[in-house]
Parts: sequence; structure tokens; C-alpha cells
Amino acid sequence: MSLIIGLSVVIVAFDGEKPRVLATRRDADLTALPFGAFDPAQHRTFELALRGWVKEQTGFQLGYVEQLYTFGDRDRESPEATLLDAPQDARVVSVGYLALTPEAERLPDAFEARWRGWYRHFPWEDHRGGRPAIIDKVIAARLSTWAAGNADRQTRARSAFGLDGEDWPDEAVLERYELLYEAGLVAECARDSDLPLPDANLGEPMASDHRRILATAISRLRAKIRYRPVVFELMPDRFTLTALQNTVEAILGQKLHKQNFRRALDRTGLVEGTGEIESGTGGRPAELHRFKREALRRTGARGLSAPVVKGR
Repeated sequence: MSLIIGLSVVIVAFDGEKPRVLATRRDADLTALPFGAFDPAQHRTFELALRGWVKEQTGFQLGYVEQLYTFGDRDRESPEATLLDAPQDARVVSVGYLALTPEAERLPDAFEARWRGWYRHFPWEDHRGGRPAIIDKVIAARLSTWAAGNADRQTRARSAFGLDGEDWPDEAVLERYELLYEAGLVAECARDSDLPLPDANLGEPMASDHRRILATAISRLRAKIRYRPVVFELMPDRFTLTALQNTVEAILGQKLHKQNFRRALDRTGLVEGTGEIESGTGGRPAELHRFKREALRRTGARGLSAPVVKGR
């Protein structure tokens, strides 16, 4: 059995309404992350290989990037990692990365790459307009059937999806997806196990284990936004406070309390007004602000408070 290291990256941008990820169509018409194999004879490091693959497949030049996780497990409860043109008996160890960019820039037409909203793959994750109906109308009933008579499964389902009055843990994106995979409720499980497709459409599937990697990236970003100022990697040089709050809400999939968010933001000292006024929006004029990177040297790394509006 040969061992192949597969590299993939979740490239995130925000378009003012929803988080988007850069996706390709290289594997049987399934949406895929930019990915490729690491070749030690050709590539000096994983990151250099990754940057080369992304440029070759999408025309996009990576900026900020960090390693997410290495997926090497092989069992019936985990999505199977695969690579195009890999030997039939090859074992693929999947290494995922996260990259952030302030703009979903237009890509050259020569590449089969497009920016796609990430919630189309996880429709139960966006609570900005209230709790998605798919949770209580579809997911809860199927998980109840799967977990019947098993106390551990019942507890996991309740805590992951905020069932039976429990709070919604917005950072548990990966746990939710893996629970649905284990329960046989997502298309990737049927594909990997040669089973019939589930009777309910729980989000768009992705090639290989890429939906799992995307779930890992969303989990990481939702957690990290609270203790590191990474959200500013998604912002332009000048932005309004409303735009900043909209970005945080879109990442978390939850609405925030405006006054509490701004008070907490003021305490961080991470932003300052520029004296410029946003123009041409047709709405109420708002001052533009900037991220004070120099403040990090004095205060150390800190994230943004996320005072979620309760009862949604």
C-alpha cells in the first residue's frame, strides 16, 4: 500500500452578505477545494506545494494561510480522503489549510474555479434569520431514530444541535457534520459505504473529505475570531463598524447585539476612526475605520467579543 499526502485549502472571503469559499470542479462534477498531492521530489515544503497547486488550479495567489488539521484516520465513521489519479490501494493522508482574503476577487475564466457560499454545504449552520427549520423538521427526527436506545448518541445529538432546550454551540461545526456522517445522513457516507443516498438533502456534498475539511475550517474560524483578531484579514483597509459586525455575524452564523458589540470593540483598542465618511451607499453616512495593527504590539493578540442575541 502506498501513502500519499494530499493538500487542500479552504480560502475564505466575505462578500458583504455571506462567507464564500473558493471551489473547483475537478472531481466528477462535485464541488472540491483546491487540492493536490505533495511531491517531496518537487516541493520543498507543504505550504509551498499548496501555494503552487492553488495558483495552478484557480489563478488565485494565496496570502494569509495556516494549517488546520491532518486527517489520517480510516474508519466507517469518517469521510474517506481520495485524490484523482491515485493508485487504487493508496492511502491518502489529508492535510487541510485555512486561508483568508479581504475580497472574493474575480477569477480568470480559464480556470474552473468559483466563489461559493459555504452555507449551501451546511444549511443548518446559519442562524442569522432565526433557527433554520431543517434542524427541527428534518435533522432532529432522523437523529432521534438513529440514537434510539443509545444514551451516548442521544447526548451527542442534543449537545451538537441544541436540541431539547440546550444552547446552540456555534463552534461545533465539525462535530455536527461528523455526527450526521456517522448517522448515515449525508451523501458522503453513502458514497464511501456504497449505500443508497439518504432520503433528505442535508447540504451539497463535496469531493473526497472536503466537506469535513470545510467544517473544520468554519469551526476554527468561529473559535479563533473570539481570541485572535483574524476577522480583520477579511476586511478592506477602510471599513464601517456595521460592515465589521456583519462580517463577524456571517462567520458565526448568528446575530450580535449591536451596542454590546461596539462597547466591547472599543475596549480592545483595535480599531480607530479615520475621519472619512462612507459615500455612495444611499443610506445614513457612516465613518470609516481601520484596523490598528500597531496596537497588537502593545496589547498582545486579542479577538472580538461576540454578544449573541438570544432567543433566535
